[in-house]
Amino acid sequence: MKEVTVGIDIGGTNTKMGLVDRDGSVLLQGNIKTTAFSEFRDFFDGMASTLRGLLKDLPADHQLMGIGVGAANGNYYTGNIEHATNLRWKGILPLAKMFREEFHVPCILTNDANAAAVGEMVYGNAKTMKNFVVITLGTGLGSGFVCGGVLLNGHHGIAGEVGHTSVNPTGRYCNCGKRGCLETYVSATGIKRTVYKLLADHLEPSELRGISFDNLNTKMITEAAHRGDIVAKEAFEYTGRILGMKLAETVVHTDPEAIFLFGGLSLAGDLIFKPTIRHMEANLMPLFRGKIKILSSALQNQAAPILGASSLVWDYFEKQKMEIA
Repeated sequence: MKEVTVGIDIGGTNTKMGLVDRDGSVLLQGNIKTTAFSEFRDFFDGMASTLRGLLKDLPADHQLMGIGVGAANGNYYTGNIEHATNLRWKGILPLAKMFREEFHVPCILTNDANAAAVGEMVYGNAKTMKNFVVITLGTGLGSGFVCGGVLLNGHHGIAGEVGHTSVNPTGRYCNCGKRGCLETYVSATGIKRTVYKLLADHLEPSELRGISFDNLNTKMITEAAHRGDIVAKEAFEYTGRILGMKLAETVVHTDPEAIFLFGGLSLAGDLIFKPTIRHMEANLMPLFRGKIKILSSALQNQAAPILGASSLVWDYFEKQKMEIA
């Protein structure tokens, strides 16, 4: 019997899911529009229906072992999505319990950045590492910490929210209700906000002038920087400086072997990696200088969120074995 897991990535706009084998191969995929459902129960029923369709297409010799879900504000301990700012349904959403009752297998829920960290450990470049950090650079900034080979969840199940540490207490407004959070500066949205500030400050020509905020994206900024656009280049330098400074603080807390950058903004390559590394090294406590690797995630593809979520199930079974032993 071949064992498979389900990985589900719940985003503010789209929800992706897939069936994944033990080697990290995505066998079947499906998706639904997160925004198409006004009621949470209808959204769950949509996910369940899509998943049943995928399971129906599995060969008879495949067995479903469990369901892993990555979602913003997903609490590992409770199995609930709690007050997610990127979803239309507010309050406490008992998603893991609903999946367990519907499919009669374990369901493991955590936030999307923690899922990416476990995915890196199970399938990616952190297979041999016991202490590392994954920073997800998407619409916001997420982070997952692995310490001693174990994902750090904290007392309340929400540890590792580096994106909501402070850069400037009177700075940019954040969806969490605070001001000056790291993710308002270092994220796909953050670098767009930086570009618009720089466009106001600079007099030089820039191909980014005339592009509306809603239409501007990280790929445009990256391509403009490669063509020598002064505003785009400065935006990456500014973003890397802030990220590097904050990573220097993160290193002091956990002493990781490596920090992995994952997500759309990290695909800019040297434009973001070089200033980040330079400013991190400049701000590190001397004891740590030259010892912390900044690496690209091995899971930089369309299926990465699905792999990350599915890996939660294998991690759950490994923890059970350790407890029995």
